[in-house]
Amino acid sequence: MVRKSQEWPDEGELIVGTVYKVLNYGAFAKLEEYHGKEAFIHISEVSSGWVKNIRDHVRENQKIVCRVLRVNPKKGHVDASLKRIREDQRTKKIQQWKIEQKAEKFLELVAKSLDKTLDAAYDEVGYELMDKFGDIYGAFEIAAEEGVDSLLNEDINEEWAEAITKVAKKNITPPEVHISGYVDIETFVPNGVEVIIEALKAAEDNGDDEEEIKVQCVGAPRYRITVKSTDYRLAEKALKNAAERCIAIVEQSEGNGSFLRELE
Repeated sequence: MVRKSQEWPDEGELIVGTVYKVLNYGAFAKLEEYHGKEAFIHISEVSSGWVKNIRDHVRENQKIVCRVLRVNPKKGHVDASLKRIREDQRTKKIQQWKIEQKAEKFLELVAKSLDKTLDAAYDEVGYELMDKFGDIYGAFEIAAEEGVDSLLNEDINEEWAEAITKVAKKNITPPEVHISGYVDIETFVPNGVEVIIEALKAAEDNGDDEEEIKVQCVGAPRYRITVKSTDYRLAEKALKNAAERCIAIVEQSEGNGSFLRELE
């Protein structure tokens, strides 16, 4: 059960539910993101076409995405619609919900590491993460990429911040960045081929840095340099340095070179 910081969804919001009862006039679904709440979908809101048999469209234990029409706290449910959303909206919402499920599993791991329950995790830090980072998974992503200070700077409790960062770094792989550019290099000395080879090897030699650099021939005198990294700024720096190393060796042999950044 993924949880929201608010008690009820808003009108117009897309919600995920599990159908538990289908009647001739409508269906009831338990809401996955709002604990203890349910949605009622009237038969007129099941499909845009004529519905002869409601069970042709919804069934027990089916996961559904619907749009909130009205919120009825007194009745203990929301009135919702299956027909008032597009397929792309349904797909996006399901993907978002799956990410939230993953985030809850991460939060549960954090809670266990601190010998606390998931309920305590939500009360002590989970809802706060939602308020400050938009959602829990977003907080884990930022912690994985930027470290514990990204949480501490938002006044997250230090004990929780350190535990969250540890789980985040273990379970979330930062997205890869791929950038590239071109070097045009030429030299007319007798051993020019050897000089070019040395220059290209120098471009790929990144020392102890983590960025991966590859060079390929586009068609002499042009060569493409590609950098793979988890940090865009470091990738840009590595690309520039690789081009400079390459051109420097060619210029030492009375040749010339130039660098052109490939547009994204």
